[in-house]
Amino acid sequence: MSRPARKKTDGAKKQTAGKPRRRSWPRRLAGLLAGSLLLGGSLAGVGYWRYVAPGPLPASTPLVIPPGGYTSTIAALQHGGAVRDNPVDTWLFQTAIILTRRDGQLHAAELQFPAMGSMRDILFVLRHGQPVRHPITIPEGLTAKQIAALVNDAPLLTGHLDVPPEGEVLPQTYNYLRDMPRTTLALRMKLAMQREVVRIWTSRVPSPELRDPEQLVILASIVEKETGLPEERPHVARVFLNRLRLGMKLQADPTTIYALTDGAGHLGRPLTHADMSIQSPYNTYVTAGLPPTPICSPGVAALEAVAHPAPGDDLYFVASGNGTHRFTASLDEHNHNVDALRALRENAASPP
Repeated sequence: MSRPARKKTDGAKKQTAGKPRRRSWPRRLAGLLAGSLLLGGSLAGVGYWRYVAPGPLPASTPLVIPPGGYTSTIAALQHGGAVRDNPVDTWLFQTAIILTRRDGQLHAAELQFPAMGSMRDILFVLRHGQPVRHPITIPEGLTAKQIAALVNDAPLLTGHLDVPPEGEVLPQTYNYLRDMPRTTLALRMKLAMQREVVRIWTSRVPSPELRDPEQLVILASIVEKETGLPEERPHVARVFLNRLRLGMKLQADPTTIYALTDGAGHLGRPLTHADMSIQSPYNTYVTAGLPPTPICSPGVAALEAVAHPAPGDDLYFVASGNGTHRFTASLDEHNHNVDALRALRENAASPP
């Protein structure tokens, strides 16, 4: 005897009443899209004007962005005044970071942010901006002690620089990053000098008076201190090369000043006859030949002048009183020029 079949509709009703109906995959996808649009609406809708509106930074400013997450980055920007410090802008900026993360990674560095930069501008700098570079200029003719003091006084560098060997640094302007060690910067200066010396030595006019690149730097350091006029440097170099060739003492005042100050810099008074008699390998009034080391860091122009000296037989030069020098080949002419300079100075010192 067969049993009557159950009605399927009853079971279906019970199942519907006991469990919630599952959404089909099109509905789930629509929900996800709706959520994404809601999240993106902060930029594409109501909040977009805040994202592209001018920011609060009154002038272009370097700010240090520390390593870390979004929170530390936003805090640094708000502390520096590039992003407004309120809950809405904080949330909006963090949302913008997330939604634009495919544009690149945020960098931790000292970065230059533009005046009135929008959130979009700030994010571009965080991702693509170059770290701020700080300049330091090493003038021609400084001694090693003066260069060490200059570097140690430079801001934003770390560590301490001991006095380097004389003539090791190439005078020019260097750029450095915040927190760079001073020894790292000094190494760059040393390598720059080495490259220039090799280049200039290789292309020089051969002079038998100079045996090696080190002697070229030594003579260039004397030329550097003797005159600041570019057109005179090759002439001064020729005088000293002629003296070296003939075995004459160089009799260069800057070498004697270097001996008296121990490389500290300016003497602060005129040289006396007693000064010219001191016993020192740097006093070229008593010691023949070149001093044992450079007496300063010569610039490229002085190095080139020694490598390509002017032609001629001049052996003497003395100041003319107007910022230039008079060059002569004979001692009599030189003594005449010295007397003329002395008379000029005496007349200038005499009361009217």
